[in-house]
Amino acid sequence: MDSHGQDEQQVVWTVVGTAIGPLLLAATREGLVNVVFHAGEAVRDKALGRLAERLGAEPVEAPGSPLLAEAIRQVEAYFAGERRDFELPLDWSLISGFNRQVLRELASGVPYGAVVGYGDLAKRVGQPGAAQAVGTAMGANPLPVVVPCHRVVESDGGIGGFGGGLETKRKLLALEGVLPEPLF
Repeated sequence: MDSHGQDEQQVVWTVVGTAIGPLLLAATREGLVNVVFHAGEAVRDKALGRLAERLGAEPVEAPGSPLLAEAIRQVEAYFAGERRDFELPLDWSLISGFNRQVLRELASGVPYGAVVGYGDLAKRVGQPGAAQAVGTAMGANPLPVVVPCHRVVESDGGIGGFGGGLETKRKLLALEGVLPEPLF
C-alpha cells in the first residue's frame, strides 16, 4: 500500500438512527461507499474493519463531513416519507463485474414504490438466465436502501431474501407503499 499523502483514500463514517434501526453510512472522496444495517457496536466495528481492509484506510468518524451530512439529511427525509430518490454521489469500488452492473441497473431503473423480479432484472442486464446470480448480487449490495435491493422480489409474489432480514425488507416496502404496513 503506497501513501502519497493527498492521494491516500479517506474513509469517513457515521451512524444514523432510522425506523429500521441504526444505519452505518461510510463515504470516500468519490461518494457514499457503504450502508450497513443494524449498526450496533459489534456490527459497526466489524463493518469498519472490513472497510479498512478493502479500502486500505482507517475509517474516521465524521458526521459533519459534507457528504455524510447530506446523506444523513436524505436518509432521514426518506424514512419520514418526504424523499423518494437519493441524490448522492456513489463510490462503487466495493463491488465489480456482474454484481455492479445489476446494482447500477437497479439504482437507475427501479423507482420508489415499484418492485422488480430477480429474473426481470437479469433480463434487463442481458443475462436472462441469471436470476440466481441477481440474488447473489443483491446480497452483496454494499449500499442497501440507497441502491434499493429491497425492491427486488420473487416473480411468484414471494418477498425473496434480504441481507438486512425480512422484517427490514417488509418495513422498507411498506414505507414505499408496496406492502401494507405491518399491523404489529
